[in-house]
Amino acid sequence: MLLSAIAEHLNGELKGKGNPEITGICYDSRKVQPGNLFVCLAGVKSDGHDFAAKAQEQGAAAFLVMRFLDALSEDMIQIRVPDTRVALAKVSSLWYGFPDQKLQVIGITGTNGKTTTTHLLKGILEQEGKKVGLVGTIHNMIGKEMLPSTHTTPESWELTGLLDQMAAQETEVVVMEVSSHALKQHRVAGCEFDVGVFTNLTQDHLDYHPSFDDYLASKLMLFQNLHQGKKGTAKYAVINGDDPKAEDFKRAAQVPVWTYGIREQADVQAEDIKISPRGSTFNLKVRQGAFPIKISLVGTFNVYNVLAAITVALLEGVSLGHITAYLEDAPQVAGRFELVDEGQQFPVIVDYAHTPDGLENILSTAKEITQGRLITVFGCGGDRDRGKRPIMGEISGKYSDFSFVTSDNPRTEDPMAIMKEIETGISAVTSRYKMIEDRGTAIKEAIQMAEAGDLVIIAGKGHEDYQLVQGKTLHFDDREVAREVLRLKR
Repeated sequence: MLLSAIAEHLNGELKGKGNPEITGICYDSRKVQPGNLFVCLAGVKSDGHDFAAKAQEQGAAAFLVMRFLDALSEDMIQIRVPDTRVALAKVSSLWYGFPDQKLQVIGITGTNGKTTTTHLLKGILEQEGKKVGLVGTIHNMIGKEMLPSTHTTPESWELTGLLDQMAAQETEVVVMEVSSHALKQHRVAGCEFDVGVFTNLTQDHLDYHPSFDDYLASKLMLFQNLHQGKKGTAKYAVINGDDPKAEDFKRAAQVPVWTYGIREQADVQAEDIKISPRGSTFNLKVRQGAFPIKISLVGTFNVYNVLAAITVALLEGVSLGHITAYLEDAPQVAGRFELVDEGQQFPVIVDYAHTPDGLENILSTAKEITQGRLITVFGCGGDRDRGKRPIMGEISGKYSDFSFVTSDNPRTEDPMAIMKEIETGISAVTSRYKMIEDRGTAIKEAIQMAEAGDLVIIAGKGHEDYQLVQGKTLHFDDREVAREVLRLKR
């Protein structure tokens, strides 16, 4: 693609001469290839403008900048734009031929429930016979093909390339987890969403967002942009009507809004909910009447996830028969209230819950379905929101009969320092806890403590198979460790 086409699309200010053929787009100076357009992104820890000279040495043909750089040769072409992240999203779309325009794109955002909801919706739509792509935390998928995922929502260049692959393979619908980071950093600025789904909003990512209001404002961006479409297709928003911030999302949407919920009156509602260790049942109340629903997932929080998926599916024209058929045998989502079964006389459940609300959801559910003791293993990540540590400690102390406070992903922090911040919360409500820095040992002691009728929850890491410790990625999988201990205990 000629640089002139990119410059015209971005309408930026040009410096330098020439119109080279651009061979690709790159924002990492270590990966620049000859002829690339190098995009200078300003990040939290580093600024791509500082690496422009290195990119020139490696053969970059032009630069996308927010300020003209004297460090580059005088004849080097620079395109100045107000925000290089927005520009990267736009040029990515241009490069790949606007693949989002060939797809029905459904974006799901919220603090908790995104992963489960996207997987449920994908399965339901496939039950109807559609080919569905998925973008998310655990993995990306094109139909049944799994592709690796490094972020909940990829950077715009990788995201657009993924959408292009999906379009090339005749994918009809894409269900996408949309994180607050992705929205604030304009990773999805080049993607037109047909549907926006809001699950819930509770405290998270306040290490990145300066305030809860900023976190909320980032989430609202998905809905504020829904009306700015070119596809000509009907757009709508699906919102959890029980969430305290539901009205904010309704006002932001500027498109038809459909609500789901349990407590408040909603378009799609669950009544007479019954939770058991083997699943949940409820009556689905919609305009057409009331219908019994049986799901293989456990907990009220999962009823909310199911309601979100059902609402979208109904609006997409999926038959209720296909919806109920899928939900009754819906497979477990990795690391989401996932049962580790080695024939023991007590359930061991691994869950990704790493926020106060997420932890309370799974522990309140676990308390409801167990007749014995609830034993919890959990920690908090390092270099992340410190404010939630004592809150999560208090929650575990409130619901658990015994808690093991341990290391999660400490990153660059001292694990014991993180655990002591958790302890300020848990010690205020109970003395029934133990501090064990080594996560494997904590899991082992929790399982050894358990007897018939008890329930063990291992929270925080879910599907992850690693620990991040002082710049190193160490193999660690809660499920693997639990299985090993259970086999020895038999």
